[in-house]
Amino acid sequence: MNDSLVIIPTYNEKENIEAIVRKVMSLPHPFDLLIVDDSSPDGTADIVRTLQQEFPERLHLESRTGKLGLGTAYIHGFKYALRQGYEYIFEMDADFSHNPDDLVRLYQACAEDGYDMSIGSRYVQGVNVVNWPMSRVLMSWFASLYVRLITGMPIADTTAGFVCYRRRVLKTIQLNKIRFVGYAFQIEMKFLTFKYGFKIKEVPIIFTDRTKGQSKMSKGIFQEAVLGVIRMKVNSFFRHFDRY
Repeated sequence: MNDSLVIIPTYNEKENIEAIVRKVMSLPHPFDLLIVDDSSPDGTADIVRTLQQEFPERLHLESRTGKLGLGTAYIHGFKYALRQGYEYIFEMDADFSHNPDDLVRLYQACAEDGYDMSIGSRYVQGVNVVNWPMSRVLMSWFASLYVRLITGMPIADTTAGFVCYRRRVLKTIQLNKIRFVGYAFQIEMKFLTFKYGFKIKEVPIIFTDRTKGQSKMSKGIFQEAVLGVIRMKVNSFFRHFDRY
């Protein structure tokens, strides 16, 4: 078994799924891949099952009943990765907004440079976003600034969804206590990693908005983040962050 597992949650990604699977499988470092599909009505899971015949040892599929949210999909994947014994666990989108080639750089930051979490960061070196309207760039950048001010995290891209975790991070964080399921899930995971004192590295990437399929972003997701960050910070005052 390889030491690295990439988790990709999917819902109606038939336009992208085969291409992203083949790209990940072609990388110089051997990454295994777990697709967590929320019963996509467009047949995304069927495409994955067909590809499993070609990559039987490296491509895995977990199908869930209904659209249950991004955060719960990742937690499902994290628990799978821990059960299977993977050392490096990655989050990544299916739509090529995250360049699969950058998985190798995230891996190197943890496996070779000794960090516990590496983040594919849009904002650690200026603003590296392609094909977003300026309004969305500003909303995302100011969201990260807001999160930094509230939480004190020294992370430029607090909402990034392209991340590598060392196994020990996910074992320390109590996954069953993660509260957010949407956009704020990414913030909560970074906040807990930071509070437990793990070493975090931001790796600069270029984020390119999807060209195929439909975005799952909504105003409600941003509202969850705005209000949830304050609640998360307050709750942290009543919680111990001891590593055993």
